Parts: sequence; structure tokens; C-alpha cells
Amino acid sequence: MRSFVARKKVTIPATIEATAMSYIDGFVIAVPNTNREQFIKHANTFDVIFLEFGATRVLECWGDNVPEGKLTDFRRAVQAEENESVVFSWVEWPDKATRDAGMAKFMKDPRMAAASACPFDGKRMIFGGFTPVVSLPA
Repeated sequence: MRSFVARKKVTIPATIEATAMSYIDGFVIAVPNTNREQFIKHANTFDVIFLEFGATRVLECWGDNVPEGKLTDFRRAVQAEENESVVFSWVEWPDKATRDAGMAKFMKDPRMAAASACPFDGKRMIFGGFTPVVSLPA
């Protein structure tokens, strides 16, 4: 028998659209499990640059529960091998104009030269830019 915990009632309008006009860059990569600490160091180095150029938040998430799908899934999307974990990341910007300017500066930044020592196969990275359509505060 299932038991349910009573939660605070939340009233949600039929449609909630994001009004802040933020912009999100999303990334999915496969990282060898043996490179986890190297990846964290790499992320701490490069994510600071995003923040310097206007990003409001950067999140790097190491796969913990990434199930195999019937048709497709995160692992297949980046051709993750048995000894690799999927990392799901995003960079949050206040708006697309800030993102465009910040990303242009990021790509020209001399610190990017260190990207050649990347702890993952960048050719298998998938990425894209997204405009939020629903944003619910806690």
C-alpha cells in the first residue's frame, strides 16, 4: 500500500511563460570516469570565464541516474562508452544579447587555448541555445 505525504497546495495558472527573457546554453558530453577530477578542474577554470562575461549561473551535473531508453537516451546521444559518464551542463544568461556578446568574448579569450587539453571528446558534445518558455519559482 502506498502512503502519500501531504504537500503545500500550489496554484499554477493554466499557462506560465518565462518573463525574465533569460537565455540558456545547454550541453551534454561523455566524460571518461577516470577523468572526473580533471573535468571538475577544467569546468572550474572555464565556467568562471562565462561568469566574467555576463552569465548569471553555470551548472555542471555528473550523471547519476541516466537510464537506457528504448529509442534514444542521453548516453546514445553522445555515444558514451561503458567507462564514461554523461555530464549535463548549462549556462544561464540574463538575455540573448548578453549571451551573444559574452560567448563571442569567451571564444576569443586567450585562456581558451587551454581547451586543447580537454578531458573529454568534444566531437561528441551536443549543445544548443534555448529560450525559456516556463519558469516556476519555488
